[in-house]
Amino acid sequence: MRLLHTMLRVGDLDRALAFYTGVLGMRLLRRQDYPEGKFTLAFVGYQDESEGAVLELTYNWGVEHYDPGNAYGHLAIEVDNAQQACDAIRAKGGKVVREAGPMKHGKTVIAFVEDPDGYKVELIERNTL
Repeated sequence: MRLLHTMLRVGDLDRALAFYTGVLGMRLLRRQDYPEGKFTLAFVGYQDESEGAVLELTYNWGVEHYDPGNAYGHLAIEVDNAQQACDAIRAKGGKVVREAGPMKHGKTVIAFVEDPDGYKVELIERNTL
């Protein structure tokens, strides 16, 4: 067995794709409309689906907003340098909600950014894991 993907419901697929591909640097792997079900699925990731887990963005036609709820935590992405990643994300219009620095009660350097739907994405600096 292996982990295939994580699914997030998004209120504006083009806006979400712009964030995950343009700001976070993922690739659009595939996109499919399902007119009978009135939804679109887009899969994004850093590697092909056959090589690792990816993110499924689900857009239900006509639904413009979702509340992430209090059970959702975050996605985590490994980066070489958390501060440089924050700077690059901010320069591309991304929202940094926690600047790079050591995690509470530890030494791992982390930061958090937020996608257009309010989902948190943690950046974890590689050398401090």
